[in-house]
Amino acid sequence: MSDDDNAEEVTLGRIETEVALLMRLGEATRRASGSAEHRVLDRAAYVILRHLDTAGPQNVSALAARLNLDGSTVTRQVSALQRDGLIARTPDPADGRGTVISPTPAGLQRMAAVQAARTRLYGDILADWTGDDRDTLAELLHRLNEALDARNRRR
Repeated sequence: MSDDDNAEEVTLGRIETEVALLMRLGEATRRASGSAEHRVLDRAAYVILRHLDTAGPQNVSALAARLNLDGSTVTRQVSALQRDGLIARTPDPADGRGTVISPTPAGLQRMAAVQAARTRLYGDILADWTGDDRDTLAELLHRLNEALDARNRRR
């Protein structure tokens, strides 16, 4: 193995470790947050509402495909959201036999509260970072998420 190959292997190992820590510490930070705003939605509900807010009404199949989840998993999550009054089902305009899901005003309000709480939390955590460092982190995380999403879509 050449020195360049070895250096690349070391770098990829560091990335793997840092991503694993990021996921663990991110979840631990969310759970340990003193703010009730972080807990008004579980992670799955938050992700579903964020996607519906951005992409508009979707049927369960499209939602599951976009979130890389099994349809039955999304169906259970959507049922819980509907039971809590956070999403509504309406006839699918493209196919009257089906339904589409959209966030209710209550769902959007809860989602916005969680988003604001998380934004404040990351503002506190990154308070001593420069604006350029924050921008770089945001861009690199975006690129990583795009690469992960593209890989999952190829499968």
